[in-house]
Amino acid sequence: MALNDILALSAVFPALRVGSKKQALQELAARAAELLHRDEREIFETLNQRERLGSTGVGSGIAIPHGKLAKMDKLFGMFARLEKPIDFESLDGEPVDLVFLLLAPEAAGADHLKALARVARLLRDPEVARKLRSSRDAAGIHAILTGTPATDAA
Repeated sequence: MALNDILALSAVFPALRVGSKKQALQELAARAAELLHRDEREIFETLNQRERLGSTGVGSGIAIPHGKLAKMDKLFGMFARLEKPIDFESLDGEPVDLVFLLLAPEAAGADHLKALARVARLLRDPEVARKLRSSRDAAGIHAILTGTPATDAA
């Protein structure tokens, strides 16, 4: 599973300004809704339901909020580097500044899990995380995440 199949350059936000976990999820839902032409509330509720099961803050400053939506035809990824780290109720108690949102069709099954595992492996790589934290533009971040050359199309 290649991340460039699910993460478009337009879905990379290099300096998202939020002050709380709830605000982060609301902002991510709003941006995803715009890109997917979906209902923002539906996306937010899906993410919130998943968070109630346990935080998607996986540690080391990384969160991977995710959920499944009806009437989606493929996986959708979105990445945000937060301007300031926030409390995400992470497993390790560390504040989060790197967030990868993953939305999947209801019937995605194994593809959803494979994508989650791929994202988690990539973001937990200390060198990748360091590069993401030091990059300030969407094209550079997209290139780091997808392994594709950065373009000036930002």
